[in-house]
Amino acid sequence: MRQEILSGVERRRRWSDAEKLRIVAEAASDGALVADVARRHDITRQHIYQWRRELRDNGRPLIGQPN
Repeated sequence: MRQEILSGVERRRRWSDAEKLRIVAEAASDGALVADVARRHDITRQHIYQWRRELRDNGRPLIGQPN
């Protein structure tokens, strides 16, 4: 398992909207498992679910996702 040591004042990683959209779209593709996508990007499954919910709540549903 990979570990990331954070130092300094900033202790949280940040993702751009474009990165979030790309990761959520990857998780929504046919045959993709959210757990596998999350592991590949070193994030939790909850990140993907939260980002997907935020996109849906902001009126930006992904192709192939129910409204």
